[in-house]
Amino acid sequence: MASYLETATSIAREAGSLLLQYAERRPAFELKGEFDLVTAADRASEQLILDRLRSHFPSHAILAEETGAHAAASDFRWYVDPLDGTTNFAHSFPMWNVTLALEQAGQLIAGVVYDPLRDEMFTAERGAGAYLNGRRIHVSKAAKVEEALLATGFPSRRRHENVNVHFFHQAAMISHGVRRAGAAALDLAYVACGRLDGFWEFGLNPWDMAAGTLMILEAGGQVTDMHGGAFTVGGAHLAATNGGIHAALIGLFDEVWQGRYRVPLPQVGPR
Repeated sequence: MASYLETATSIAREAGSLLLQYAERRPAFELKGEFDLVTAADRASEQLILDRLRSHFPSHAILAEETGAHAAASDFRWYVDPLDGTTNFAHSFPMWNVTLALEQAGQLIAGVVYDPLRDEMFTAERGAGAYLNGRRIHVSKAAKVEEALLATGFPSRRRHENVNVHFFHQAAMISHGVRRAGAAALDLAYVACGRLDGFWEFGLNPWDMAAGTLMILEAGGQVTDMHGGAFTVGGAHLAATNGGIHAALIGLFDEVWQGRYRVPLPQVGPR
């Protein structure tokens, strides 16, 4: 398994270097559909990653953000996000990354999240722990939601149909705060290394969360859906924490699912 992780780390670092070159030029963006952004950097990074994976592991299947599924008769499948945080990247907001994860027979076994701007390489492999630039990382020790720093995200498209604002408000009111940085893989990596205590989101794609969720589990945290049920990379929603606040956060979410708010939403009126 080590060769898989070492190769993924090398590929992510090479893709990150390519993205930095594009970032200096601030390339124009296009729209995928009505809201989702894509740049030449996304496409170039993905092509590089696909070429490297095919060179090293020609029999492996791949699921990538820009080009979709590349089927193969193999138990192995790579999840690839060549530029997680494209909107941030397009606006020169410094929160974006490259992430790859490897699944074998439905089980995540290796993952990387690379932040080129900070040269931070988060890695994990099943049963061997999670690391940041080669040093072992662990989740935080926060025991109460009231003492936690949380993060979430909102979709680019169909935002008017997304209910997350209700969960955001309740969590923000009782915790130390909720961050919304726009790069889910980094948010998950930050939970794994203790910079955040928890993260949740609706409608993530498998490539957004595969590597980061493995890191959290290997760093001692907990990952479920937002009802506290089993997590899958194809699930409708995700809750990932240090473990110590998990039950309480799921309890808060359960209240919101039922339409019960601890802190009422403020009324907006003329002043």
